[in-house]
Amino acid sequence: MFSFIGAAYNAIFYQPLLNGLIFLTSVMPFHDLGFSVIALTLLIRGLMFPISHKMIRTQQVMKKIEPHVKEIRDSKKNKDEQAQAMMELYRQHGINPFSGFFAILLQFPVLIALYHVFFRGIPFNPAEVYSFITIPENINVMFLGTISLTSPNLVLAFLAALSQFFQAKLSMPPDPSKKNATDLASAMQKQLPYILPVMIFIFGLKMPAAVALYWTAMNVFAIVHEAAVRKQALRRDAASNERH
Repeated sequence: MFSFIGAAYNAIFYQPLLNGLIFLTSVMPFHDLGFSVIALTLLIRGLMFPISHKMIRTQQVMKKIEPHVKEIRDSKKNKDEQAQAMMELYRQHGINPFSGFFAILLQFPVLIALYHVFFRGIPFNPAEVYSFITIPENINVMFLGTISLTSPNLVLAFLAALSQFFQAKLSMPPDPSKKNATDLASAMQKQLPYILPVMIFIFGLKMPAAVALYWTAMNVFAIVHEAAVRKQALRRDAASNERH
């Protein structure tokens, strides 16, 4: 069972990412590993676009229906009735409240695979490289000429944590009842934007800087994506208000 999972992990995540990184490095000017990581991040983000776009749209809708959520919480004391009413509300608006969790969950195998790529992949092992991929003879592992991507780096760990903070704050739906919120879900929602960046910073201090660079780039792309979706939603709402 474990051997099957390991083989599947290598075939689906580790080897494609390793070979993708090697290919990008081979065609990148000066075989720059740092810009190859950013290019690989953009490619991964593109492949995950349908999932991440749906997640962001769901977050936007959940922000809109927050007053209705508060009304359900205030009017229904029974937890089962609250849950049924909430699921009906989500169904009416065509949203899946767990889509964000699934999108985040999907990123972790990619992150683990990237950690393995940078931890054991440099220098690259020819036995793990596809036959049609050529390993560059000289790979530039110094990002911007100063940061070694094969060892932990304080600056990139901090940037990964900082970008994670802004990304979490941007995507977190406002809670109108936050002043009186005492339930576990509300408490976790308020603490997540602070806890996750701290965890990312600690992990960033343990992992090769290339992983922190990937996480920073992924967050920056996510922030830009969400800002674009939010701007589009505001335009749509403005057009709808003008019609009414």
